[in-house]
Amino acid sequence: MSTLLIAFASFFGFIIAYNTYGKFLARRIFQLSSEERTPSVELRDNIDFVPTNRYVIFGHHFTAIAGTGPIVGPTIAVIWGWFPALLWVVFGSIFIGAVHDFTALVLSLRNKGHSLGDIAGTVLSPSAKLLFLILLTFILAVVIAVFGNVIATTFKDYPQSVMPTILSIPVAMILGVVIYRYGISLFWASLVSIMILGITVFFSASYSGFSFYMPSLEHIHVSLNPTMLWTWVLFIYCYFASVLPVWLLLQPRDYVNSLILYIVLGLIVIGLIFAGLTGVADLFGSAPPFRISEAGRLGAPPILPFLFITVACGAVSGFHALVCSGTSSKQVASMRDASFVGYGGMLLEAALAVLVILSCTAGIGLGIPNIQSAAAATGSQKTLVETADDLNKQVQSSEDLPIQPAEIVKGREAWNLRYDRSWASMNLGEQVGTFIEGGANFIHLLGIPVKFAQGIIAILIACFAATTIDAALRLMRYVLQELGGMLYLVPMKNRYIATAVGLVIAAALALCKASPTVPYGTGGLILWPVFGAGNQVVAGLTLLVGSVYLMRRKVRSVYLLIPAVVMIIIPLWAMSYNIIFVFFHKGQYLLTVIGTFIVLLALWLVIEAYRAIRRLVAMNQEQQK
Repeated sequence: MSTLLIAFASFFGFIIAYNTYGKFLARRIFQLSSEERTPSVELRDNIDFVPTNRYVIFGHHFTAIAGTGPIVGPTIAVIWGWFPALLWVVFGSIFIGAVHDFTALVLSLRNKGHSLGDIAGTVLSPSAKLLFLILLTFILAVVIAVFGNVIATTFKDYPQSVMPTILSIPVAMILGVVIYRYGISLFWASLVSIMILGITVFFSASYSGFSFYMPSLEHIHVSLNPTMLWTWVLFIYCYFASVLPVWLLLQPRDYVNSLILYIVLGLIVIGLIFAGLTGVADLFGSAPPFRISEAGRLGAPPILPFLFITVACGAVSGFHALVCSGTSSKQVASMRDASFVGYGGMLLEAALAVLVILSCTAGIGLGIPNIQSAAAATGSQKTLVETADDLNKQVQSSEDLPIQPAEIVKGREAWNLRYDRSWASMNLGEQVGTFIEGGANFIHLLGIPVKFAQGIIAILIACFAATTIDAALRLMRYVLQELGGMLYLVPMKNRYIATAVGLVIAAALALCKASPTVPYGTGGLILWPVFGAGNQVVAGLTLLVGSVYLMRRKVRSVYLLIPAVVMIIIPLWAMSYNIIFVFFHKGQYLLTVIGTFIVLLALWLVIEAYRAIRRLVAMNQEQQK
């Protein structure tokens, strides 16, 4: 029952926050008016600027900002205990994350749909624009590289997720055409689309014949492993998704994916209700007790400040500002939709993060196979994901495979099986797999087979990540076009050239090795240790730019300024800790240099903001005289 109460208390809190604090910000702070013309109406070109139904743009926005961030972050963060992670998700999203997203969206809506970097130049100074655009280019390159690896890894480990994810592309394109060209009702078009994809999901998750395995070409060249090949396919797709009109692919695809995500999340919630009412998933029975010494025993870094950069998406994330000021602001049809999309979208993502926390604690406590013991019994040297795949095949085919059936462990023992080890020992596949196992356990309580439940959650993750990576490349194109205009690089203002340059930058990072012991295609993980703090610094700087914007309009800025200070101090604290005690100590000099560069860049932008505030104060004093 405790799990059910915690879930619904969180959801109820989000609803109350949206209808109180969100509306207060819209009316009293940003003073939104339905009479204001949005960039999608004023600059409509039917390529990037397209006025869009509020529910369609909400679906695009939600899937683009979410990705796997609210899954991977909370999955790791519960290593400190479920309670600190839950508090940060709930209160962080209400008072910082949703405020941040809403601010970024409004700023872009009132600046002709320009990116956050361009707005920083207008609000702060021209040098701030250049600094911000450089920082955003770095953030987006890492996002594209890492999320490409996330999708490729998901496709490789969960081949049943491939067909629904790929099929969503033509279905979405048909949806876009019939709505925008032929005026078909959104309801009926959506219903047919979701039925088609639902059938695909059912067969892909139920029957191995509908799974797609990427063949390995390592016999030709060691770099042609399945992860690498999937990454190439994804990057080629992303190029076209970035340059095609937004209504033809990106927008309807994200909207269709959002419908799938709503259904899967709904199943998890229903399963959680059933678990809570029957008392089979008591959060306090399966979750670890929160103790500082426990975190130390597990080899995790200090909870303060690292909890606040580990859980980014789901609480607050600077990447969201890029989506808000990139694609979303160019599609919002009315200013009155800004609160629904910006503030509401973040709260829905926080609700997802709550479900992830519960899945990785109470859900895992419902029972998982002891894969380690099964592998050890046969002397297997395979990874956990590979061993799990063997077990699934054995259950399906009843063949005599060289692996012993794993015992099912529950409660605290199950949680310890996943988390009672070093902070750095969980690889990407295990992080994603932990949520898949826990969430599938909730859905299994509805009478749905575990294998099928795991399949549909894997599809959810692949769809989430895919909607983020194609949006990220489009955002990178916008940033590079603005950077090209500022530096008088005329060819860079062309959307095809800017997209190609952005793809080359991300691909150069993604397609190499993260270390000698891992396969090609994992290069994005090299810079992942500096991404968390860098991403949160962007969030703090966005709120700082918003604070200066409100000061210029003579509106109280404290509601943005306090979160800005928090989100600048904590990430810089975490980055400095890593630079001194981790990167430099381990001889990771590339990360040391990049981390130091981000710290100096952030401090420079803070100084630019301080100068802008001083100019405003001096101007106000002159006017009073």
